Amino acid sequence: MGVNAVLKSRMEELGLTQDELAGRMNCVLAEITGRPGDVSARTVRNLLNGTSRRPIGRTCAALERVFGCPVEELGFSAPRSMHYPQEDPVRRRTFIASAAGTAAAAVPLAAQRRAVGMSDVARAAAGMNALVEADDRHGGHAALEKAAMKGRNGVLELQQRNAGERVRRALYALAAEYSTIAAWSCIDARNLQHAQRHLNESATYAGLSQDGPTQMRVWVNLSMLAYQRQNWPDALAAAQAAQASSAARRDPFFDSLGRVRAALAYAALGDGRIAVRSLGSAQEAFTKTQERERPRWTAFYGQAELDHLAAIVHYNSRHHPHAEAMAHRALAKIPAAFRRNRALATAQLALAQLNQGDPEQATGTASDVFTIMGSDPLPGRMRTLIGDFHRGLFALSPSATYARDWAERMRTEWSRA
Repeated sequence: MGVNAVLKSRMEELGLTQDELAGRMNCVLAEITGRPGDVSARTVRNLLNGTSRRPIGRTCAALERVFGCPVEELGFSAPRSMHYPQEDPVRRRTFIASAAGTAAAAVPLAAQRRAVGMSDVARAAAGMNALVEADDRHGGHAALEKAAMKGRNGVLELQQRNAGERVRRALYALAAEYSTIAAWSCIDARNLQHAQRHLNESATYAGLSQDGPTQMRVWVNLSMLAYQRQNWPDALAAAQAAQASSAARRDPFFDSLGRVRAALAYAALGDGRIAVRSLGSAQEAFTKTQERERPRWTAFYGQAELDHLAAIVHYNSRHHPHAEAMAHRALAKIPAAFRRNRALATAQLALAQLNQGDPEQATGTASDVFTIMGSDPLPGRMRTLIGDFHRGLFALSPSATYARDWAERMRTEWSRA
């Protein structure tokens, strides 16, 4: 007698506790016999610890239906009454419904929908991580939104199959993540109406997942969307909701992320004093961050991104020398793989230089944005920044040679979008 490692592994794969497996087996028995099942957590415990190696017929029937395989593949010996013909194992039609051998027609094992487990969750998460990496390199675009929606649909299809509570919550979290990627792609591309629809959906899935980091991501993206719409009160409210989230309470990393979004909103509202104070608290929280496993989407946020966002806070607070200094600090640390973020920080640096009365240097800096993005078209959010720079440059130096050269290059780059 010993632990049934096979059954234990299959339960872990499906995310089933002992009580959950007992409940699912009772549901199956009710479907087969028309009467409530009597499987208890103690029954499952005996199956796991090896006390029961040859379960009675109705227990075997329930196990086979829940796991979608013969009981022999779960580490058990089936009663003689359940031995299937060797010559045709695929067409097994009968489950034993009671110890006396009363039989009931059942769905063939081969036709049952396979249960969903954590390995399915891991595969779906790998697809999502690939989209996050594509966004890091290229920024938001229609193809990324479409791919994210395809991933979400695949996750929702998995939700229709047999799964334990832990797996279901993980799938809802993934559905929220895919929807958020689609929303972020729209935000980056300045397709704000579509972004709102995706985020509304994402908020629903995040709530069903009961996963703190996933809910945190939705609040952060809602704040970003409101910021892009210049709805500063909503941007602040979403940032404050992020700060109040369970993820932020438990992890200084997420607390910092919520606080820096609040700083951006305060600066946009014209309250530079509170914005800088909130920025300082975001930095203080970040210094308390410890290395631990976090979702792939959080990889963008580190000291470099915090410095980049600080440059925006100082720029909107009209502290242009500070904005330039923070942009330089950010560019010294942003990894090369984050091309979009490097280009955004470069555009922010150009704006800070322009607003300090150095248009020629600023123009050279702004031109680097096109070099960083290479052959990729500029995402909509970046185009907005470059448009702001263009208007500011020609308001300051409309007839300078470097301004005319800039205008020519901008027309060329703009036509590739």
